[in-house]
Amino acid sequence: MKFSVSPRAIAPVTIAALALATAMLIAIAPGWAQAADASPTDRRAVERLPLNQNGGTWDAGHVQGVAVDVEGGFIYYSFTNLLAKYDLEGRLVGTLVGWTGHLGDLALNPVDGRLYGSLEYKADEAFYIAVIDVAGLNEVGVEASRSDLFTTVHLAEVGRDYAADMDGDGRFDGDTADTRDHRYGASGIDGVAFGPRFGRRDGPVLLTVAYGVYGDVTRADNDHQVLLQYDIAAWDRYAQPLSEAAPHREGPAAVDGKYFVRTGNTTYGVQNLAYDAEAGRWFMGVYQGRKPEFPNYLLFAVDAEARPARGDLIGVPAASGQGWEQGMLLPLAPDGLEDPATGLRGWRWKADVGFQPLGRGLFYVAANSGGKGAQTADIALMRWTGDPQAAFAPVAAEERLRRLSAP
Repeated sequence: MKFSVSPRAIAPVTIAALALATAMLIAIAPGWAQAADASPTDRRAVERLPLNQNGGTWDAGHVQGVAVDVEGGFIYYSFTNLLAKYDLEGRLVGTLVGWTGHLGDLALNPVDGRLYGSLEYKADEAFYIAVIDVAGLNEVGVEASRSDLFTTVHLAEVGRDYAADMDGDGRFDGDTADTRDHRYGASGIDGVAFGPRFGRRDGPVLLTVAYGVYGDVTRADNDHQVLLQYDIAAWDRYAQPLSEAAPHREGPAAVDGKYFVRTGNTTYGVQNLAYDAEAGRWFMGVYQGRKPEFPNYLLFAVDAEARPARGDLIGVPAASGQGWEQGMLLPLAPDGLEDPATGLRGWRWKADVGFQPLGRGLFYVAANSGGKGAQTADIALMRWTGDPQAAFAPVAAEERLRRLSAP
């Protein structure tokens, strides 16, 4: 695997910049600031976070997710078939390579400290959560198949929806949007995050997994995001090394909860899923949809305390042929832009290749660039503003503003 690491310097976050960001957060969004004040996040750890970081340049896929270990001091980048580990100073610590499937979004488990990511093998109709013991990832070029750092857990529910013969012709049409197969338009999985059960802010930490959804504009049953929740306390009994020659099917037979959020059309569903514990809010970053009847926002949110309620999955025909299928629905958060025709809420803010809440109203937002054989990623430290038109602002820009306005 060829690689090169960007030589650009990583600027440290100053205490003054973070103090200003917190002060402006209090002025603009009191509810978020109060949550931040109660956060257990170590202030000294937050102050170490760089304003920007580059994730290197790689002969791999484009960046699909990032995860940040604030306390431990590491940042992880998923480049679909390569995982890169950096410290907060921008030094490359290690890489994990050697699979042909699609590694997507990433999430650190606050309970066991391991990294969890979505992993797809569509040709095998097999979808996994990759469980990576990143504490042991300290070398460049570690082969996943030859290391005990990398195990997988199979998600049967995803496979059932992905491979569903919805047009009734007796065969599954495979990895294509040009078919009526795939229940709910399911194309696999992408977004992953840890957080509470929907409808509350406390209780056990569950793993939430978001479907990918084909963006076919000619069908009406693909206008919901599908979110699965799993209690992973006993998942060690399922975890297996991945053999690409014979993909295993060890994993939970059922989900602990299946939920739907009507967002309108997207292209490949929730790419990045994130839970901000201080704000009590779930974020969903998507590739923009193409149906003209919807606003096609890039970022959606669900409040943690919003109660799921059984209701109609509009556009999804019921098995009886009468009316719509029923499911547990979650409402969109009541802020951001609002589309008057549909009532949908969201933001026009890119959050589809890396989106990580950090505490105290701060986030890392990733941008991808580069071409074949030279993919790179840059993350920028942002603060929540509460502005429907521009939900986030660079912390660095606020620092410059502070200096210019100082007496």
